[in-house]
Amino acid sequence: MTLFVNGLSHLDASLWSPERGLIGVSWHIDAALHGTLGEDGMLFDFGAVKPWIKAVIDDGPDHTLLIPTAAAGVTVSDCREGLMVRTTTPYPMEIRAPRQAYTLLPWARIDRERLAAHLSEYLTRHAPPRVDGVEITLRDEAIEAAGAYTYSHGLKHHDGNCQRIAHGHRSRLHIWCDGRRRPDLERHWSERLDDRYLLHADDREPDDAPNSGSHGKPNGEPIGEPETTVIRYTSRQGHFRLRLPAERCEILPTPTTVEHIARWLAEQVARHHAPGQRVRVQAFEGIDKGALAEAGP
Repeated sequence: MTLFVNGLSHLDASLWSPERGLIGVSWHIDAALHGTLGEDGMLFDFGAVKPWIKAVIDDGPDHTLLIPTAAAGVTVSDCREGLMVRTTTPYPMEIRAPRQAYTLLPWARIDRERLAAHLSEYLTRHAPPRVDGVEITLRDEAIEAAGAYTYSHGLKHHDGNCQRIAHGHRSRLHIWCDGRRRPDLERHWSERLDDRYLLHADDREPDDAPNSGSHGKPNGEPIGEPETTVIRYTSRQGHFRLRLPAERCEILPTPTTVEHIARWLAEQVARHHAPGQRVRVQAFEGIDKGALAEAGP
């Protein structure tokens, strides 16, 4: 007998891709449990399925940075903050963070099918009585191409795991100008923000702060090397530091909560694309949640 629960929960995280670099992901979680019926005619109580599986996801890969440790150019080592991950391909990145901010997987790349199989095996090994196997499916949300983008960020003031410096989302974006939907602007801003790191200007390391192990430019970058942006902050979970190519970053004047992202986008659209019009932005943070903001007259 099989018991299934579609759309049981969502998984939001960032991952390191050998082809794209740091990207955000948001996946629907579907679950199927295989086993034998009990005398009560049930395999497993629906009310117990969700908290059990959700707890495993929440305490595992959710809101972490998924690192394929066997990927070319990826190195992992201990550091004062916890663990340091460095990459070279497709661009250099260095992140220092507490250990719980990462999910390390001994693979050359991370894809949702392999991660789903990994989670299925773990849940099957820890299954309750009468459950012989657990099958997890991770799937993307269906989003029209014009308004889909991924981003990563960290929220140092958040009480939960959003404070981790490199977690992310795959999101949709809707824009209206004077009540008319604007797919062209949705495409423009989705392409601009896709695979970017969104940071609060206050979390950017000052230009004159030295970057460890590098010399040459005033901000510590070697002469001839591309400009980088360093994000550093301390939160309840510990100390975090992330260095990325500047071109991969979008600096906001506010914390990068979805509320502020929606407001910032509305103001940008009103200023640069639709002066004199009332702009409305619906920005999502992953799947089925987000914020609405307006700007203009």
